[in-house]
Amino acid sequence: MIDLATLDTAAPSKSEAAYRYIAERIVDGRYAPGRRLVLSQLADELDMSVVPVREAIRRLEAEGLVTFERNVGAQVAMLNADEYTTAYQALTVVESAAIALAAPLLEPADLARAREVNDRMRAIAESDFDPSTFTQLNVEFHRSLYAACPNEHLLEYVQRGWNRLQTLRDSVFSFVPERAPHSVEEHAGIVDLIDRGAPAAEIEAAVRAHRHHTIGALHDYQTSHQHHDLAAIAAE
Repeated sequence: MIDLATLDTAAPSKSEAAYRYIAERIVDGRYAPGRRLVLSQLADELDMSVVPVREAIRRLEAEGLVTFERNVGAQVAMLNADEYTTAYQALTVVESAAIALAAPLLEPADLARAREVNDRMRAIAESDFDPSTFTQLNVEFHRSLYAACPNEHLLEYVQRGWNRLQTLRDSVFSFVPERAPHSVEEHAGIVDLIDRGAPAAEIEAAVRAHRHHTIGALHDYQTSHQHHDLAAIAAE
């Protein structure tokens, strides 16, 4: 997994600078799956020749974040649906349990912070939707609820799950932006349950349902586009 925060802070080589520039944009969603990576364009943006950019692309290809096809060129690797689903299901189980355990320990200030983040998400969902910013806020919202989990092992599994999704590029909202407002309302419902001291089982079930709705929306998207692609092939 790429951990941009731990990279050497010394002045990077041009190849390393290009690698960081591209990797950061892939990880945070600015470069969505399937986006073409034009070497000359990237070189212009970075004010360098295409040689170090090509080296960076090869490195990213070796890490599975970029693919290269003849007559197409380099592009951001597409989402691996099966691997993403497996990672998402695992995170659903551990995070819902972690939030249920954390709930009694959350202070009013913690819930106020969660609501503030969710309000920012709502504003994005209702205006010019930016999936990258929305996803970053989504991570922040969930962290605000599970971070107080007193079970260190469970918390480690949750953090590992989020890191895995980051590697796979948690870009559900890039594919199904219509899911965003529903996600925001479910967030609000979860915070309300915690605020009124609902039983742990009820909170855990609400978080699981929230997660299942999101992955279900992605599956519906994938299914509909597979059917569309097959129809297009048949018409050729």
